[in-house]
Amino acid sequence: MGFPGANDARETADYVLLGAPLDVSTSFQPGTRFGPREVRHHAHTFDDYDRRTGTHFTDLGVHDAGDLDAWEDAAEYLDFLQGMVTDIESEDRLPLLVGGEHTVSAAGVRATDPDVFICLDAHLDLREEFAGNELSHATVTRRTLDVVDEVIVLGARTGSEAEWERADHDDVTVVPPEDVPDWEPEFDGDAYLSVDIDAADPAFAPGTGTMEPFGLTPRGLRRVVRAVAPRSVGFDVVEVNDRDDGQAAALGGKLLREFVYSHAARADV
Repeated sequence: MGFPGANDARETADYVLLGAPLDVSTSFQPGTRFGPREVRHHAHTFDDYDRRTGTHFTDLGVHDAGDLDAWEDAAEYLDFLQGMVTDIESEDRLPLLVGGEHTVSAAGVRATDPDVFICLDAHLDLREEFAGNELSHATVTRRTLDVVDEVIVLGARTGSEAEWERADHDDVTVVPPEDVPDWEPEFDGDAYLSVDIDAADPAFAPGTGTMEPFGLTPRGLRRVVRAVAPRSVGFDVVEVNDRDDGQAAALGGKLLREFVYSHAARADV
């Protein structure tokens, strides 16, 4: 079952969607291996037409390449995933990853080599390691700092003491949930945009591995996606699982579509 409306052939597509169902380091509620399936399924109710941009999703050149099935060795999996995303980039197509745990963003960032990593996330994910693992959903933002010049975390509301100390460095900007409505995308260069669905308040998206109250509204996430999409070289939505009635998956699928509509309309922005 492909993502609804992602009907273009790979040879003619402008965007390539790839599922990355990695689920090896989730520390509370596993199930992100079902994220790509859930996002695809719950996107079936969405209308094709977007009134804001005056476009149809089916006309925007999206191809669904299926999933890169995961295995236990996260480092090896991320290397393979990076290679697949690099192939997408080399074909002059924009990658759209659907996780899977947040660790998959490291592969997307390494492949696209952006200037800035912009992440909607409840957690800082700036740990050097978590439970002895340097490739964990709790370390992914720290790993992206090996590639990018700057990290912007929007909606973060929790982290260890060491993470908050690392966040005080000049290459990291943290925007708390209450300030996200007024945030403007002022950064140099291009961005990779990652949506960890737990950035949303769990009242809106309970189907995620590590829920954190006092989060963002769906409209708040949508505003950021619309604002950043025109300057993005890659996108992912991660940490959706199957532990709700589709709320998290529906939100993730809708934000992916919002990204495509906004990126495709960038010439008019």
